[in-house]
Amino acid sequence: MEAKKICEKDKEEVIKVGGLHILGTERHESRRIDNQLRGRAGRQGDPGSSRFYVSLEDEIMRLFGSDRVSPMLAKLGMTEDMPIEHPFISKAIENAQTKVEGHNFEIRKYLLEYDNVMNKQRESIYGMRKDFMQNGDIRDRVFEMIDELCEDLVFEYAPEKVYPEEWDIPGLKNRIYETFFFHIDLDSMDLKSMTRHGLVEMVKEKIIAVYERKEKDFGDGEMKAIQRFIALNSLDNHWKEHLLQLDHLKEGIGLRGYGQKDPLREYQRESFELFLDMLERVKVDTVQKLFAVQPAREEELTHEQPVMLFNLGEDTPQERKDKKIGRNDPCPCGSGKKYKKCCGR
Repeated sequence: MEAKKICEKDKEEVIKVGGLHILGTERHESRRIDNQLRGRAGRQGDPGSSRFYVSLEDEIMRLFGSDRVSPMLAKLGMTEDMPIEHPFISKAIENAQTKVEGHNFEIRKYLLEYDNVMNKQRESIYGMRKDFMQNGDIRDRVFEMIDELCEDLVFEYAPEKVYPEEWDIPGLKNRIYETFFFHIDLDSMDLKSMTRHGLVEMVKEKIIAVYERKEKDFGDGEMKAIQRFIALNSLDNHWKEHLLQLDHLKEGIGLRGYGQKDPLREYQRESFELFLDMLERVKVDTVQKLFAVQPAREEELTHEQPVMLFNLGEDTPQERKDKKIGRNDPCPCGSGKKYKKCCGR
Protein backbone atom coordinates (compact mmCIF):
# COMPACT_ATOMS: atom_id res chain seq x y z
CA MET A 1 0.00 0.00 0.00
CA GLU A 2 2.82 2.37 0.84
CA ALA A 3 4.49 1.74 -2.52
CA LYS A 4 1.20 2.41 -4.29
CA LYS A 5 0.84 5.74 -2.49
CA ILE A 6 4.37 6.73 -3.53
CA CYS A 7 3.61 5.86 -7.18
CA GLU A 8 0.39 7.89 -7.11
CA LYS A 9 2.24 10.87 -5.68
CA ASP A 10 4.98 10.64 -8.35
CA LYS A 11 2.34 10.35 -11.06
CA GLU A 12 0.61 13.53 -9.91
CA GLU A 13 3.90 15.43 -9.95
CA VAL A 14 4.70 14.20 -13.50
CA ILE A 15 1.25 15.23 -14.74
CA LYS A 16 1.65 18.72 -13.22
CA VAL A 17 4.83 19.37 -15.24
CA GLY A 18 3.26 18.20 -18.50
CA GLY A 19 3.79 14.43 -18.41
CA LEU A 20 6.58 12.26 -19.80
CA HIS A 21 8.70 13.69 -22.61
CA ILE A 22 10.37 11.26 -25.05
CA LEU A 23 13.62 12.45 -26.61
CA GLY A 24 14.73 10.43 -29.64
CA THR A 25 18.24 10.80 -31.05
CA GLU A 26 17.41 9.22 -34.43
CA ARG A 27 14.59 7.72 -36.47
CA HIS A 28 14.50 3.96 -36.80
CA GLU A 29 14.05 2.07 -40.07
CA SER A 30 10.69 0.82 -38.81
CA ARG A 31 7.82 3.22 -38.10
CA ARG A 32 6.48 0.71 -35.57
CA ILE A 33 9.48 1.24 -33.26
CA ASP A 34 9.20 5.04 -33.52
CA ASN A 35 5.50 4.81 -32.65
CA GLN A 36 6.26 2.57 -29.69
CA LEU A 37 8.64 5.23 -28.35
CA ARG A 38 6.01 7.93 -28.86
CA GLY A 39 3.45 5.77 -27.08
CA ARG A 40 5.52 5.76 -23.92
CA ALA A 41 4.71 9.45 -23.51
CA GLY A 42 0.93 9.07 -23.45
CA ARG A 43 0.03 5.76 -21.87
CA GLN A 44 -3.51 5.34 -20.51
CA GLY A 45 -4.50 8.85 -21.55
CA ASP A 46 -1.77 10.61 -19.56
CA PRO A 47 -0.30 13.83 -21.01
CA GLY A 48 3.10 13.71 -22.68
CA SER A 49 5.17 14.73 -25.67
CA SER A 50 7.91 13.40 -27.94
CA ARG A 51 10.59 14.92 -30.13
CA PHE A 52 13.10 13.29 -32.48
CA TYR A 53 16.43 14.74 -33.56
CA VAL A 54 17.78 13.50 -36.88
CA SER A 55 21.25 13.96 -38.34
CA LEU A 56 22.08 13.84 -42.02
CA GLU A 57 24.63 11.14 -41.14
CA ASP A 58 21.99 8.77 -39.71
CA GLU A 59 21.36 5.52 -41.58
CA ILE A 60 17.77 6.41 -42.40
CA MET A 61 18.87 9.78 -43.81
CA ARG A 62 21.45 8.08 -46.03
CA LEU A 63 18.60 6.05 -47.51
CA PHE A 64 16.62 9.27 -47.93
CA GLY A 65 19.49 10.84 -49.87
CA SER A 66 21.49 13.01 -47.48
CA ASP A 67 24.36 13.17 -49.99
CA ARG A 68 22.16 15.42 -52.15
CA VAL A 69 20.77 17.47 -49.25
CA SER A 70 24.12 18.36 -47.62
CA PRO A 71 25.51 20.37 -50.59
CA MET A 72 22.21 22.21 -50.89
CA LEU A 73 22.26 23.23 -47.21
CA ALA A 74 25.89 24.33 -47.53
CA LYS A 75 24.95 26.66 -50.41
CA LEU A 76 22.23 28.19 -48.23
CA GLY A 77 24.86 28.96 -45.59
CA MET A 78 23.37 26.71 -42.92
CA THR A 79 25.74 25.33 -40.25
CA GLU A 80 25.80 21.81 -38.78
CA ASP A 81 24.20 22.84 -35.45
CA MET A 82 21.37 24.81 -37.06
CA PRO A 83 18.00 23.00 -36.66
CA ILE A 84 15.86 22.25 -39.70
CA GLU A 85 12.14 21.93 -39.06
CA HIS A 86 9.80 21.33 -41.96
CA PRO A 87 6.88 18.91 -42.58
CA PHE A 88 8.57 17.95 -45.84
CA ILE A 89 11.48 16.40 -43.90
CA SER A 90 9.16 14.31 -41.71
CA LYS A 91 7.16 13.18 -44.74
CA ALA A 92 10.30 12.23 -46.63
CA ILE A 93 11.58 10.21 -43.66
CA GLU A 94 8.27 8.35 -43.41
CA ASN A 95 8.45 7.54 -47.14
CA ALA A 96 12.00 6.23 -46.67
CA GLN A 97 10.80 4.11 -43.74
CA THR A 98 7.99 2.69 -45.86
CA LYS A 99 10.45 1.68 -48.58
CA VAL A 100 12.80 0.07 -46.05
CA GLU A 101 9.93 -1.85 -44.43
CA GLY A 102 8.83 -3.12 -47.84
CA HIS A 103 12.39 -4.15 -48.66
CA ASN A 104 12.77 -5.99 -45.35
CA PHE A 105 9.45 -7.75 -45.91
CA GLU A 106 10.61 -8.96 -49.32
CA ILE A 107 13.81 -10.29 -47.75
CA ARG A 108 11.85 -12.23 -45.11
CA LYS A 109 9.48 -13.55 -47.75
CA TYR A 110 12.44 -14.54 -49.92
CA LEU A 111 14.13 -16.39 -47.04
CA LEU A 112 10.87 -18.12 -46.13
CA GLU A 113 10.52 -19.50 -49.65
CA TYR A 114 14.05 -20.90 -49.44
CA ASP A 115 13.39 -22.34 -45.99
CA ASN A 116 10.24 -24.06 -47.28
CA VAL A 117 12.37 -26.03 -49.73
CA MET A 118 14.63 -27.27 -46.93
CA ASN A 119 11.67 -27.87 -44.62
CA LYS A 120 10.03 -30.30 -47.06
CA GLN A 121 13.27 -32.27 -47.28
CA ARG A 122 13.63 -32.15 -43.49
CA GLU A 123 10.12 -33.58 -43.02
CA SER A 124 10.93 -36.43 -45.41
CA ILE A 125 14.20 -37.29 -43.64
CA TYR A 126 12.70 -37.05 -40.16
CA GLY A 127 9.83 -39.29 -41.25
CA MET A 128 12.32 -41.86 -42.52
CA ARG A 129 14.36 -41.61 -39.33
CA LYS A 130 11.26 -41.97 -37.17
CA ASP A 131 10.32 -45.10 -39.12
CA PHE A 132 13.78 -46.60 -38.52
CA MET A 133 13.61 -45.87 -34.79
CA GLN A 134 10.04 -46.99 -34.10
CA ASN A 135 10.02 -50.03 -36.35
CA GLY A 136 11.80 -52.85 -34.56
CA ASP A 137 12.45 -54.75 -37.80
CA ILE A 138 13.62 -52.85 -40.91
CA ARG A 139 14.56 -56.03 -42.79
CA ASP A 140 12.02 -55.33 -45.54
CA ARG A 141 13.44 -51.83 -46.04
CA VAL A 142 16.97 -53.26 -46.24
CA PHE A 143 15.84 -55.76 -48.87
CA GLU A 144 14.29 -52.91 -50.87
CA MET A 145 17.67 -51.13 -50.81
CA ILE A 146 19.40 -54.33 -51.99
CA ASP A 147 16.86 -54.77 -54.82
CA GLU A 148 17.27 -51.16 -55.99
CA LEU A 149 21.05 -51.37 -55.81
CA CYS A 150 21.16 -54.65 -57.75
CA GLU A 151 18.96 -53.21 -60.47
CA ASP A 152 21.07 -50.04 -60.74
CA LEU A 153 24.32 -52.03 -61.03
CA VAL A 154 23.00 -54.47 -63.63
CA PHE A 155 21.43 -51.74 -65.77
CA GLU A 156 24.71 -49.79 -65.65
CA TYR A 157 26.84 -52.68 -66.99
CA ALA A 158 24.14 -54.28 -69.15
CA PRO A 159 22.69 -51.39 -71.22
CA GLU A 160 19.30 -51.83 -72.86
CA LYS A 161 20.35 -51.31 -76.49
CA VAL A 162 23.41 -53.56 -76.31
CA TYR A 163 23.55 -57.26 -77.19
CA PRO A 164 23.97 -59.60 -74.18
CA GLU A 165 27.30 -60.85 -75.57
CA GLU A 166 28.62 -57.27 -75.30
CA TRP A 167 27.61 -56.72 -71.67
CA ASP A 168 30.45 -55.79 -69.33
CA ILE A 169 30.16 -58.85 -67.07
CA PRO A 170 33.72 -58.54 -65.61
CA GLY A 171 33.01 -54.93 -64.70
CA LEU A 172 29.72 -55.96 -63.08
CA LYS A 173 31.47 -58.65 -61.02
CA ASN A 174 34.10 -56.18 -59.81
CA ARG A 175 31.44 -53.63 -58.90
CA ILE A 176 29.45 -56.23 -56.98
CA TYR A 177 32.59 -57.16 -55.04
CA GLU A 178 33.25 -53.49 -54.23
CA THR A 179 29.68 -53.06 -52.99
CA PHE A 180 28.78 -56.40 -51.37
CA PHE A 181 32.29 -57.73 -50.57
CA PHE A 182 32.01 -61.19 -52.12
CA HIS A 183 32.90 -62.72 -55.49
CA ILE A 184 29.82 -63.61 -57.49
CA ASP A 185 29.81 -66.42 -60.09
CA LEU A 186 28.34 -65.21 -63.38
CA ASP A 187 30.53 -67.21 -65.78
CA SER A 188 28.22 -70.22 -65.98
CA MET A 189 25.17 -68.35 -67.34
CA ASP A 190 24.11 -68.43 -70.98
CA LEU A 191 24.33 -64.85 -72.24
CA LYS A 192 22.55 -65.58 -75.53
CA SER A 193 19.27 -66.44 -73.79
CA MET A 194 19.70 -63.97 -70.92
CA THR A 195 17.65 -60.79 -70.55
CA ARG A 196 18.43 -57.75 -68.44
CA HIS A 197 15.65 -58.50 -65.97
CA GLY A 198 16.72 -62.13 -65.85
CA LEU A 199 20.25 -61.02 -64.99
CA VAL A 200 18.86 -58.72 -62.28
CA GLU A 201 16.94 -61.61 -60.69
CA MET A 202 19.99 -63.90 -60.83
CA VAL A 203 22.27 -61.32 -59.19
CA LYS A 204 19.61 -60.43 -56.63
CA GLU A 205 19.08 -64.09 -55.69
CA LYS A 206 22.79 -64.68 -55.08
CA ILE A 207 23.23 -61.49 -53.06
CA ILE A 208 20.18 -62.13 -50.87
CA ALA A 209 21.41 -65.69 -50.21
CA VAL A 210 24.70 -64.26 -48.89
CA TYR A 211 22.84 -61.76 -46.72
CA GLU A 212 20.52 -64.42 -45.27
CA ARG A 213 23.55 -66.52 -44.27
CA LYS A 214 24.94 -63.45 -42.51
CA GLU A 215 21.63 -63.07 -40.65
CA LYS A 216 21.87 -66.67 -39.42
CA ASP A 217 25.45 -66.10 -38.24
CA PHE A 218 24.46 -63.07 -36.17
CA GLY A 219 21.09 -64.23 -34.95
CA ASP A 220 17.71 -62.57 -35.41
CA GLY A 221 17.83 -60.14 -32.46
CA GLU A 222 21.40 -58.95 -32.99
CA MET A 223 20.94 -58.49 -36.74
CA LYS A 224 17.87 -56.29 -36.21
CA ALA A 225 19.85 -54.04 -33.88
CA ILE A 226 22.75 -53.86 -36.37
CA GLN A 227 20.42 -52.97 -39.24
CA ARG A 228 18.77 -50.16 -37.30
CA PHE A 229 22.07 -48.75 -36.01
CA ILE A 230 23.77 -48.73 -39.44
CA ALA A 231 20.72 -47.26 -41.21
CA LEU A 232 20.36 -44.44 -38.66
CA ASN A 233 24.09 -43.71 -38.65
CA SER A 234 24.26 -43.48 -42.45
CA LEU A 235 21.14 -41.31 -42.62
CA ASP A 236 22.37 -38.87 -39.96
CA ASN A 237 25.86 -38.48 -41.44
CA HIS A 238 24.71 -37.90 -45.01
CA TRP A 239 21.91 -35.56 -43.91
CA LYS A 240 24.40 -33.32 -42.09
CA GLU A 241 26.60 -33.23 -45.20
CA HIS A 242 23.54 -32.39 -47.30
CA LEU A 243 22.66 -29.42 -45.07
CA LEU A 244 26.16 -28.01 -45.58
CA GLN A 245 25.79 -28.41 -49.34
CA LEU A 246 22.48 -26.52 -49.25
CA ASP A 247 24.12 -23.68 -47.31
CA HIS A 248 26.88 -23.40 -49.94
CA LEU A 249 24.29 -23.53 -52.72
CA LYS A 250 22.21 -20.76 -51.14
CA GLU A 251 25.23 -18.46 -50.80
CA GLY A 252 25.90 -18.30 -54.53
CA ILE A 253 22.47 -18.94 -56.03
CA GLY A 254 21.66 -15.21 -56.23
CA LEU A 255 24.22 -14.81 -59.02
CA ARG A 256 21.96 -16.87 -61.31
CA GLY A 257 19.84 -13.74 -61.67
CA TYR A 258 22.57 -12.20 -63.84
CA GLY A 259 22.00 -15.07 -66.28
CA GLN A 260 18.29 -14.23 -66.61
CA LYS A 261 17.31 -17.17 -64.38
CA ASP A 262 15.09 -17.18 -61.32
CA PRO A 263 17.38 -17.93 -58.33
CA LEU A 264 14.53 -19.55 -56.36
CA ARG A 265 13.61 -21.91 -59.21
CA GLU A 266 17.29 -22.81 -59.66
CA TYR A 267 17.63 -23.43 -55.92
CA GLN A 268 14.55 -25.67 -55.90
CA ARG A 269 15.82 -27.69 -58.85
CA GLU A 270 19.41 -28.13 -57.67
CA SER A 271 18.48 -28.77 -54.04
CA PHE A 272 16.13 -31.54 -55.18
CA GLU A 273 18.92 -33.10 -57.25
CA LEU A 274 21.25 -32.94 -54.24
CA PHE A 275 18.52 -34.52 -52.11
CA LEU A 276 18.14 -37.45 -54.50
CA ASP A 277 21.93 -37.91 -54.58
CA MET A 278 21.99 -37.90 -50.78
CA LEU A 279 19.31 -40.62 -50.60
CA GLU A 280 21.31 -42.70 -53.07
CA ARG A 281 24.45 -42.35 -50.93
CA VAL A 282 22.47 -43.37 -47.83
CA LYS A 283 21.28 -46.51 -49.62
CA VAL A 284 24.74 -47.49 -50.88
CA ASP A 285 26.45 -46.72 -47.57
CA THR A 286 23.88 -48.69 -45.55
CA VAL A 287 24.08 -51.78 -47.77
CA GLN A 288 27.89 -51.71 -47.91
CA LYS A 289 28.23 -51.53 -44.13
CA LEU A 290 25.68 -54.30 -43.60
CA PHE A 291 27.62 -56.62 -45.91
CA ALA A 292 30.98 -55.57 -44.45
CA VAL A 293 30.11 -56.32 -40.82
CA GLN A 294 31.22 -59.77 -39.66
CA PRO A 295 30.44 -61.71 -36.46
CA ALA A 296 33.37 -62.13 -34.06
CA ARG A 297 34.82 -65.64 -33.85
CA GLU A 298 35.40 -67.48 -30.57
CA GLU A 299 39.16 -67.68 -31.00
CA GLU A 300 39.29 -63.92 -31.61
CA LEU A 301 37.39 -63.29 -28.39
CA THR A 302 39.67 -65.72 -26.52
CA HIS A 303 42.79 -63.93 -27.76
CA GLU A 304 41.36 -60.50 -27.03
CA GLN A 305 40.31 -61.24 -23.44
CA PRO A 306 43.79 -61.41 -21.87
CA VAL A 307 44.75 -58.25 -23.73
CA MET A 308 41.71 -56.48 -22.34
CA LEU A 309 42.55 -57.62 -18.83
CA PHE A 310 46.15 -56.57 -19.30
CA ASN A 311 45.11 -53.18 -20.58
CA LEU A 312 43.01 -52.34 -17.58
CA GLY A 313 45.57 -49.60 -17.02
CA GLU A 314 47.86 -48.24 -14.39
CA ASP A 315 44.97 -47.33 -12.08
CA THR A 316 44.19 -51.01 -11.37
CA PRO A 317 45.39 -51.94 -7.84
CA GLN A 318 47.97 -54.75 -7.86
CA GLU A 319 48.80 -57.14 -5.02
CA ARG A 320 52.29 -56.75 -3.48
CA LYS A 321 54.14 -60.08 -3.24
CA ASP A 322 57.07 -58.98 -0.99
CA LYS A 323 56.53 -58.00 2.63
CA LYS A 324 56.94 -54.28 3.22
CA ILE A 325 60.10 -53.39 5.21
CA GLY A 326 59.57 -51.12 8.23
CA ARG A 327 61.80 -48.09 8.72
CA ASN A 328 63.08 -49.40 12.09
CA ASP A 329 63.60 -53.01 10.86
CA PRO A 330 67.14 -54.34 10.19
CA CYS A 331 68.29 -53.51 6.68
CA PRO A 332 68.09 -56.58 4.39
CA CYS A 333 71.55 -55.78 2.94
CA GLY A 334 73.21 -57.30 6.08
CA SER A 335 74.91 -54.14 7.35
CA GLY A 336 73.33 -54.48 10.81
CA LYS A 337 71.94 -50.94 10.66
CA LYS A 338 68.29 -49.91 10.70
CA TYR A 339 66.63 -49.70 7.29
CA LYS A 340 65.94 -45.94 7.64
CA LYS A 341 69.66 -45.22 8.27
CA CYS A 342 70.95 -47.49 5.51
CA CYS A 343 69.24 -48.33 2.21
CA GLY A 344 66.02 -46.59 3.23
CA ARG A 345 67.52 -43.10 3.17
